[in-house]
Amino acid sequence: MITRIKAVENLKKHIGEDLLEWANHYWITVFKNWKQNKWWKGLVLERLAWLQNDNKKAPNGLWFELKSVSFKKQKDWSFFPKETMAITMINPEELINTPFFKSHLWEKLKSLVFCANLWLSKNQANSKLVAVTSFDFQISGDLIAEIEQDYEFIRKKCKEDGFLKLTGKYWKWIQPRTKWSKNSTTRAFYARKELVDIIFREDFR
Repeated sequence: MITRIKAVENLKKHIGEDLLEWANHYWITVFKNWKQNKWWKGLVLERLAWLQNDNKKAPNGLWFELKSVSFKKQKDWSFFPKETMAITMINPEELINTPFFKSHLWEKLKSLVFCANLWLSKNQANSKLVAVTSFDFQISGDLIAEIEQDYEFIRKKCKEDGFLKLTGKYWKWIQPRTKWSKNSTTRAFYARKELVDIIFREDFR
C-alpha cells in the first residue's frame, strides 16, 4: 500500500513531464472516436504515484486520493487555476447533522493529493505536470477555521432554506453547486479558484 507522502514523492519526480507521453507508455486511451477521455490524466497520475487504476469509491491509497486540477499561465508568467475544483458530493442529511471536523468534506480535504497540470487549450493533446502537493502541507490553521465557517454557514442555509436552495454564490472558500446539469437536484462541494491557488501557492514561488 502506497502512503500519501510516498505518492507525493513519486509524483514530484515527474514535474515538468508531459503526461501524454506517459499515457502512451501505459497504453491509456486519450482520444476515442475523436473525443477525449476525460479520465486519462487521472489514470496516468495514479500510475506515476504507483497506485492501481480502479473505479472504486474507496481511497486508492492509504487514506488518500488524487485530484487533478488545471492551471493557466498568465501574462506575467504566473500560474492561476483555470476553474473551481470539485471535492465531494453533498448528502443533505449528512450535511445537516454533521459538524465540519466530522464531515465527509473535511475527510476528503485532508486526504487529497493535489496535482496541477498546465492547461493550454480545449481538448489539448498534451498536459504537463507542474506541481504536486497535499492540503496539510500548505494550509494554515486560520484558513482551515475560515473553511469551517463556510461549511457551517452552508449547513445553516441547508437547514433553513432546504437542500435545493443551496447555490454556488455561497461562500468564501468553498461553495455548494450542482455537479451535472444546471437544473440538477444534486449538489457537490467545490473549492473556489482562490482556495486552489492557496493550496499550490508555495509550489509556484
